[in-house]
Amino acid sequence: MTVSLEEELQAQRTAAWSRRDARERVVRAAAVTRVAESGLAEGALGVGEPVPRFTLPDALGRPIAIGELLHRGPVVLSFYRGGWCPYCNLELRALEGVLAEITSLGAPLVAISPELPDSSLSTAEKNALTFPVLSDHGNLVARRFRIVHAIAPSVVAYQLRNGNDVAAYNGARSAEVPLPATYVIDADGRIRFASVDADYTRRAEPAEVLEALRSVVADAG
Repeated sequence: MTVSLEEELQAQRTAAWSRRDARERVVRAAAVTRVAESGLAEGALGVGEPVPRFTLPDALGRPIAIGELLHRGPVVLSFYRGGWCPYCNLELRALEGVLAEITSLGAPLVAISPELPDSSLSTAEKNALTFPVLSDHGNLVARRFRIVHAIAPSVVAYQLRNGNDVAAYNGARSAEVPLPATYVIDADGRIRFASVDADYTRRAEPAEVLEALRSVVADAG
């Protein structure tokens, strides 16, 4: 029986909840609520809007240009917070699991985080990823998608206690990350599917992404 990404995410939520004390649970829940109430997710680039053109380095420093990818056809694009985030790792592995189906539909899959290339390489290696993982230093591209926010200082304190220095991973002075966001973009550069969530534990199901991509391919045919 195939386990859905949501089932894996729920298992991670349960495990995280069980090992945290009452204070940390309150702090982290409040941080998610603040991001949700900010309206950031609702203000992100969405269906029908054109995506900005950009070029970013992959984990080996090789430049990847979105314009060149779109010249060949549709693109699946996924923003994630970083390899330190267990929910991101689950999502990346789930996307790797459907990569063959994505590529069979003529689309590349590209993931983006604000981590430096060395950290991106570590993320790709530990998750056995075979699609490009790009480094968006300073969240410059993510800002153009309108999905960047600062992790609450109270949460950063817990992350540091757990050995995760997000600012250092990103080569930055502060811990800023993108909201988890997955896009299916048609060859004209317009967004046809967008999943952006203020709750970092929630992600698009790969099946949803595939369905959207099939629709794009059918429309183009």
